[in-house]
Amino acid sequence: MHAAIDLAAKLATFTEAFQPRTVALFNGHDVMVAKLRGDYHWHVHDDTDDFFLVLDGRVEIDLEDGSTVTLDPGQMFVVPKGMRHRPRAQGEAHILLIEPTGTPNSGDPSTAAPRRVI
Repeated sequence: MHAAIDLAAKLATFTEAFQPRTVALFNGHDVMVAKLRGDYHWHVHDDTDDFFLVLDGRVEIDLEDGSTVTLDPGQMFVVPKGMRHRPRAQGEAHILLIEPTGTPNSGDPSTAAPRRVI
C-alpha cells in the first residue's frame, strides 16, 4: 500500500522526549521522528554522522569545540561522526532524524533508547 506518512500524526502518538520513533526505512536507514525537551547528554557517534532536521520548535546543538548550532523549523544540521555533541531544546521541539538502522541514539548501545517503529 502506498500512502503518505503524516509526521505530525506520528509525533502525536507519544509524549516521551529523546525517544526516537522509526516512521520509515530508507536504503538501510531509519527515518525517525523525536521530541526534544531540555538537555540531552553529551555523546558521540564514532561510526556515523548525526542528521537533524527541525520540524517544530528550536533546537540547539552544542559541539565539543565550544560552538552552538541553533536550528529553527525547516533547518538542518549534520554533526560529523566522531564529534561530541549535545542537542537541547527549551520547551518542546520536534525533529526528523535519519540514521543507519541499529545506530544507538546515545552513541552507546547500553544506554540507547530502544528502537520503536510506529
